[in-house]
Amino acid sequence: MKRGFYTIMAAQFFSSLADNALFVAAVELLRGAGAQEWQRAALVPMFALAYVVLAPWVGAFADSRPKGRVMFISNAVKVIGCLLMLFGGHPLLAYAIVGLGAAAYSPAKYGILTELLPPSQLVKANGWIEGLTIASIILGVLLGGQLVGPHVSALLLAIDLPVIDLPINTPAEAAIAVQVFVYALAAAINLRIPHSGVKMRPLPAQKLSLLGDFWRCNTRLWRDKLGQISLATTTLFWGVSANMRYIVLAWAAAALGYGTTQAVRLVGVVAIGTTLGAMLAAIWGRLDRATSVMPLGILMGAAVIVIVFIDHIWLAVPFLVFMGALAGCILVPMNALLQHRGHNLMGAGRSIAVQNFNEQACILGLGALYSASTGAGLSAFGAITLFGIVVMVSMAGIQFWHSYNLRHHTAEVEHLLQIARSDPGHH
Repeated sequence: MKRGFYTIMAAQFFSSLADNALFVAAVELLRGAGAQEWQRAALVPMFALAYVVLAPWVGAFADSRPKGRVMFISNAVKVIGCLLMLFGGHPLLAYAIVGLGAAAYSPAKYGILTELLPPSQLVKANGWIEGLTIASIILGVLLGGQLVGPHVSALLLAIDLPVIDLPINTPAEAAIAVQVFVYALAAAINLRIPHSGVKMRPLPAQKLSLLGDFWRCNTRLWRDKLGQISLATTTLFWGVSANMRYIVLAWAAAALGYGTTQAVRLVGVVAIGTTLGAMLAAIWGRLDRATSVMPLGILMGAAVIVIVFIDHIWLAVPFLVFMGALAGCILVPMNALLQHRGHNLMGAGRSIAVQNFNEQACILGLGALYSASTGAGLSAFGAITLFGIVVMVSMAGIQFWHSYNLRHHTAEVEHLLQIARSDPGHH
């Protein structure tokens, strides 16, 4: 791997670490303020909102300047969101601004991989990036849980800066303040990311013209016989996985009687499994065989439903690891295939923006459904069962779609697979 790849990994680790610790702190901030359950559940779709609304522009923005600089700007926006949360802004609005920073960050983070690395290293690089991201999720949720817990928060709240009187009076606010510094560290690392040498694509003078360009890119990827399958799969799994992060907290409270600090450890347990699955996919995965993992998606949907019947921690932990491993095994090869097709069809930044639009629209839709269902009285068990059924039915439909393509568009699919396997070292 090139030297710049490790700088990207370091920056991604700290930015993602802060994202996940901040999520826990925001949940606790709303809980401490007496907000209703639906508002806490709404954090997930609010984070996704900017991804969906700004999708036509963030990809082109990422392609218009060095991606390390784009990532720096994105982390600066996240700092603004944290400060707004601390200085009296509504947590949902402030969290949406953090989501704005994340929306701009993602096309640059993934896009630079295709600029720095050859296709032969994309699956491996995705395995490392996703594995590190999941590790940051584990540590992030654990960090957030500890920061809002009684012991660490007491130490943080005892810090008294001379002259400066900051509005930090609760454990959640202290945890949010810590994330400001973590985002600042990630931003500093972003400035060390080397220029890939790829020619920049300037933003057009008429910014609204990007709407048409984005729509054409979106349509092109959905019409590609491999792009559409990988896009459908990753869209579904990110939509479910992002919402499961909150649902696991709700399930742990309902089934095990856990508070926030204890429940976030189970989110970390799922992430450990995903790390293992991502590592296995990075070692043994092949770009031209990415679609072979689809049956694992149906199995994961069934596993989501089974968790409803588990009410003991010693059963829950290995089962959550198993669920996470299934997700990792599916997402890494499918994500790499999607990047490969997108890069060939329209360029790195634009293809990642299309991917983010679809995935975050799914997160937004499912999150809004869960939040509305909770407001209407649906239990966590009911929501988890619903998600499991959605995964099973959807994955079965996607697998049927791919089988249809193989039967009726054989020459086109085989040609695209030949492009993917053209480099003999693409493990």
